[in-house]
Amino acid sequence: MVQVEVRPPATLPTPHPHLSSALRATSRRLPGLAVVLGLAGVAVPLGRLVPVVGGPVFGIVLGVLAGVAVPALRSERCRPGYSFAAKTLLQSSIVVLGTGLSLQQVARVGSSSLPVMLGTLAIALGGAWLFGRLLGVRGDTQTLIGVGTAICGASAIAATTAAINPKRSSVAYALATIFTFNVVAVLTFPPLGHLLGLSPEAFGLWAGTAINDTSSVVAAGYAYSQQAGDQALVVKLTRSLTLIPIVLTLVALKSRRDADPARRLPWRKLVPLFLIGFLAAATLRTAGAVPDTWLPTLTLLGTFLITSALVAIGLSLRPKELRDTGPRPLLLGAILWALVAVGSLGLQALTGTA
Repeated sequence: MVQVEVRPPATLPTPHPHLSSALRATSRRLPGLAVVLGLAGVAVPLGRLVPVVGGPVFGIVLGVLAGVAVPALRSERCRPGYSFAAKTLLQSSIVVLGTGLSLQQVARVGSSSLPVMLGTLAIALGGAWLFGRLLGVRGDTQTLIGVGTAICGASAIAATTAAINPKRSSVAYALATIFTFNVVAVLTFPPLGHLLGLSPEAFGLWAGTAINDTSSVVAAGYAYSQQAGDQALVVKLTRSLTLIPIVLTLVALKSRRDADPARRLPWRKLVPLFLIGFLAAATLRTAGAVPDTWLPTLTLLGTFLITSALVAIGLSLRPKELRDTGPRPLLLGAILWALVAVGSLGLQALTGTA
């Protein structure tokens, strides 16, 4: 009698639990990410056509308008993708934008410019604290408007958002405020500079310290003269480096406020990974590992990522949140902008750089 061995049916290997979880998370994010990337693909070209406005501002505006016009875009199905874009893509954008900063540029600016840059930084942050209290604009909105005015506009707001996770309405109000006074500065600074008889170097230092977003600094600087534009851009890039200690301070304060003071915080809470990436990118640029020919592509990639994140914030925003905040944040932004513009000229006169 022949015995036949019966084998159990073959079973497919069980996927690794972490891989399976990652695939499920990715599939949940796809609907929202598709909406975000599609709108960002419209906002970035618009920003290049109108650089005074810029892709990030177009992004948040398109996000808000799309969310209002198509309520289905605010469904729970899209929310995981929006959350991913608003956080992870935002942090990634900061790392990519770090490739545009060379530490050698800081040295070339010279010590004569530093008192004006640090002085205007103190004016903006101190003014945000004082006038924010007087106007009743507190918390994240006060912080974002202060940092955006003090350092580099939308990029600073993006980095701060990635670090402290503020409300959507606070981000929207800060961006609207920065955008408004960027436009005013681009239109008024060149004629005012000629009226005051500023040299190209003095105007470049003024524009680089008193105008926020890089695109607006470039627009105003080169409208004045080629030399003024070159100076303004270097000052602006150097000013952007102050974002590092500011963000570290904000993260430390938030961690202390949210956690048990008696518990020792891990270094990852105090030093966000995106900030380490930002420093690494700037170091690679300084070492020559990032060729000049890569910069236009990297700048475009960074702009696309930050615009995508702000599209996601706009899609998640509720217009009622803005209406409830009222006009006081815009007034705070106006006061800070005027203080920094006048303070920069005053500090130049005091330090002999005007």
